[in-house]
Amino acid sequence: MNARIEDYALIGDEQTAALVGRDGSIDWLCLPRFDSGACFARLLGDESHGHWRIAPEGADTCTRRAYRRDTLVLDTEWETADGTVRVTDLMPQRDRAPDVVRIVEGVSGRVTVRSTLRLRFDYGSVMPWVRRSDGHRVAVAGPDSVWLRAEPAVRTWGEDFGTHAEFTVAEGERVAFVLTWHPSHERRPPLVDPYQALETSVTDWRRWAGRCRYEGPHRDAVVRSLITLKALTYAPTGGIVAAATTSLPEKPGGVRNWDYRYCWLRDSTLTLGALLTAGYHEEAEAWRNWLLRAVAGNPADLQIMYGVAGERRLSETELPWLPGFAGSAPVRTGNGAVDQLQLDVYGEVMDSLSLARDSGLSARPHMWAMQRSLMEFLRSAWRQPDEGLWEVRGGRRQFVHSKVMVWVAADRAVRTLESHDDLGGDLDGWRRLRDEVRREVCEKGFDAERNTFTQYYGSRELDAALLLIPRVGFLPPDDPRVVGTVDAIRDDLGHGGFLRRYDTEAPDGSVVDGLPSGEGAFLACSFWLADALHMTGRRKEARELFDRLVGLGNDVGLLAEEYDPVDGRHLGNYPQAFSHIGLVNSALTLFGGDETDRAG
Repeated sequence: MNARIEDYALIGDEQTAALVGRDGSIDWLCLPRFDSGACFARLLGDESHGHWRIAPEGADTCTRRAYRRDTLVLDTEWETADGTVRVTDLMPQRDRAPDVVRIVEGVSGRVTVRSTLRLRFDYGSVMPWVRRSDGHRVAVAGPDSVWLRAEPAVRTWGEDFGTHAEFTVAEGERVAFVLTWHPSHERRPPLVDPYQALETSVTDWRRWAGRCRYEGPHRDAVVRSLITLKALTYAPTGGIVAAATTSLPEKPGGVRNWDYRYCWLRDSTLTLGALLTAGYHEEAEAWRNWLLRAVAGNPADLQIMYGVAGERRLSETELPWLPGFAGSAPVRTGNGAVDQLQLDVYGEVMDSLSLARDSGLSARPHMWAMQRSLMEFLRSAWRQPDEGLWEVRGGRRQFVHSKVMVWVAADRAVRTLESHDDLGGDLDGWRRLRDEVRREVCEKGFDAERNTFTQYYGSRELDAALLLIPRVGFLPPDDPRVVGTVDAIRDDLGHGGFLRRYDTEAPDGSVVDGLPSGEGAFLACSFWLADALHMTGRRKEARELFDRLVGLGNDVGLLAEEYDPVDGRHLGNYPQAFSHIGLVNSALTLFGGDETDRAG
């Protein structure tokens, strides 16, 4: 089993994704969607839970690997005593069915290569029946059917509950494997030409990456982050999942293991802003349209997250047969936080739709009527305690960030009416709400003794989400309370040069989030710190922090949710959209000015 989360690279087809280890093993793949059951779950268990490894006989980890420039096509190479071999992995954008294409190519010498495929449906719990048909190996169990073929054909055999192949490639020779899923009650879909799929994928990805408008420092990292966000997009609906995985631990051996294969409203404004500013209006509009469909209905029923097509029922379940990554149990599917009240999401939705309107995205019927409905709900509900941005499980509180985002909702409603008075709405009432929320936050959520806003009313704890106060416009960056908050958060929540979200255990011993203490530095929050330092005039410090954060990307430029600066390892689900959104937005914030500013 691969020891570190960052040992993995991502391939995908914009409907699901796979993780490929340095040893050439695909250890995670859910079919046919991001949130479907995994047919390869070695990531959270061992080889018996499903994987597919292609590597030289007797070899361990690869010599080197890299994505082809500006693509999601992965090349992995091994240098052996007999020669060098390359495995190219990709998932072509699908027509009807998802395919995994793995092309083995001899680079030099003559190398013997082994393929070991163990399919285990439903997160490693169901062993399929495997047979031969028309030159394929066909695995079937319940609703799932997977077909494996090689071009040119190689000998395969069954052994140890797996399908094996062994063959030799000389310089210039290629063998392509194609793994195709389809519902077991349907006929096999048309065959994919693996070599044409490779050529098309490279061309399509490079054309897409070429649309990026950012030309500042670390452009390669920005493009890689945008490609990762594209890969985490569910193309049929435009929804973007928070990560491709479930239950990768925030603390190895701990219980902070959650399912992130869903779409969070908290990501909406930051995602939309990154896509629009970087030049991806089509993707931004698709995300906006997903948002409108997902949140339609009674404002009181607004959820913090939805499925990739807008599904609402995401019940949390534990999978006891999986021991978890690095023994981190339980492994969970679904997410119980879906039932929480998080008032900040109303602000994030209002902010997103305001940004979409101001950026010239096409109007949608009933969008303003829905926004008015959200505001009417907030008028009566905003004083309630909630679980907050971080989905705490230790009880509701009057979280300051949540109240700030209520202010954002009222502010965006006011600004929209001021610019579009033909829309209609309670302008005076929303102005009063905006003023009332700001007054209460500044009175109850601010510690004058320490000159900092706090995590919740009456507390002394801090919260990295408060770094967003100047970004959303609640107070200007040069306000002494903003500067004091930035300094206090950096001092109190700093962790190895980066930033934690909050203290997982209060000084008085109370448990803020209802879980055992301990987690790594939260990468999105660390990017927010870089932004806040920049906005408060400390640009050199901001850029130094940004450089260190970019340097945390693994060898193929991917970031997890968190980072442990003590052990130097990634933590949490992976790759994490929130982290890559943070990287893109920070680059645009820090280096989006004129050429002099970029070089400073």
